[in-house]
Amino acid sequence: MGDTSENSAGEKETAPPRVFSGVQPTGNLHLGNYLGAIKNFVALQQRYECLYCVVDLHAITVWQEPGVLARHTREVTAAFLACGIDPDTQIIFNQSAVAAHAELAWIFNCVARMGWLSRMTQFKDKAGKHKENASVGLFAYPNLTAADILAYKSTHVPVGEDQKQHLELCRDIAQKFNRDFNAPEFFPLPEPLIQGPATRVMSLRDGGAKMSKSDKSDNARINLTDNADLIARKIRKAKTDPLPLPASEKEAKDRPEADNLIGIYAALSDRPRADIIQQFAGAPFSGFKMELSDLAVEVLAPIGAEIARLMAAPDHVDRVLRDGAARAAALATPVMDDVKRIVGFIR
Repeated sequence: MGDTSENSAGEKETAPPRVFSGVQPTGNLHLGNYLGAIKNFVALQQRYECLYCVVDLHAITVWQEPGVLARHTREVTAAFLACGIDPDTQIIFNQSAVAAHAELAWIFNCVARMGWLSRMTQFKDKAGKHKENASVGLFAYPNLTAADILAYKSTHVPVGEDQKQHLELCRDIAQKFNRDFNAPEFFPLPEPLIQGPATRVMSLRDGGAKMSKSDKSDNARINLTDNADLIARKIRKAKTDPLPLPASEKEAKDRPEADNLIGIYAALSDRPRADIIQQFAGAPFSGFKMELSDLAVEVLAPIGAEIARLMAAPDHVDRVLRDGAARAAALATPVMDDVKRIVGFIR
């Protein structure tokens, strides 16, 4: 999938696949964010043209302290860089720096239907019982997500379970725009990129709950900014059951804390879960945790140290964002020019 153009011989050429993905600057990036998203971003840059966006417009759908929002935006960018995303070959930028996102979101506000947005489970979850007190931005959030993706005619989007509904709506909006304005195939229908193992990392204190920055216990998560001692201590204290390590995948699935730690080990070591289960079947958790903590420190401690270095003098981070925004705008501007012409805006 991709845009087509004609070369000098009149033959159609297909643009290379383009990936868009965004991360909210909400602070406290943790192991779940790394294994579920950022680690995969690093791998994707080897195969695709990628745009990695810090979605600060999305963040303000709920109140943000301005100074904290700026710091968190830099911290997410620093994490991208520390984990190995190359700003010279890929585009890293903050959403608010490219006007196309907000412009296209408004047009999509006029394309999407109220009924579509009313069915979005994320709005229901975040708004809770007091929907009338939620911001309009929170309700229309999926239209901005669609604009993020389609402003660059992105062909692929990395998705987890909680984002599939937003991508489906993005495809619906693209189809309706194309149909409403008699512009067949103007916007592509982005495809999901399904993530690898351990995309859903659970709490170290409760194998039935997703690892979260909002958990009251800091021991429930490993933050990307944690040092080696903290990482090792949190893994040693991770909740387990009294039995030895499971001997099969079926047994692991029935034991959520053991299953979570096995998944984390597999993802950090880039090995199949089956190999980890076979290696440690019947072993006590004490030895397994020691090996897991050594592995986690080896992988994560350098990332935390590099984030700290970049945040101590953020000029480089700011330059990466400015350069990325300029490159992103250069891609989005011709798309928006075409959108305005199609809609009937005088330029």
